[in-house]
Amino acid sequence: MLKPLLLPAITPPRWVWVIDVVRLADIPEPERTVIADLACPVYADTSPVTPVAAALRHVAIVSTAGLIVRGERPMLANEAGYRAIAATVDDGDILCSHVSTNFDRTGFQQDLDVVLPRDRLRELEEEGSIGKAADTHYAFMGATSPVKLEDKARELGRSMLALGVNTVVLAPV
Repeated sequence: MLKPLLLPAITPPRWVWVIDVVRLADIPEPERTVIADLACPVYADTSPVTPVAAALRHVAIVSTAGLIVRGERPMLANEAGYRAIAATVDDGDILCSHVSTNFDRTGFQQDLDVVLPRDRLRELEEEGSIGKAADTHYAFMGATSPVKLEDKARELGRSMLALGVNTVVLAPV
């Protein structure tokens, strides 16, 4: 389960995500073999981007929890699109349509911030740790091939840049 944790000893204080990790040996077959056979990408040792000063950060959240706003069509398995969720939408009107049988909805049911940490983002904005929380956040269906998501992810990235978003909190589930 994904849990937010504040590190106050760091200047400025930062939120990090703590994940309860399952060992590969504890995952039943055939999922264990599929996961073990996934290719791992190789990354350069340096960041491809220059960090933005904290006070200038305009931050949006991108979740993979298959979130929708009440009244929208639920996301389907392997769906490549995404949904926009206005920051003003009431928590009770945000629903989880994630379809994976491996996805535990318990955390979402207890605290929306586990999959869409809007409250934590607002707190960071109020205390001045970031410049501005975005007016809109986004959700993809996590039970989708990353290759299939790439075009829409790039489209969303361009859209966020056009809106002035320069920092993204990824909330993978």
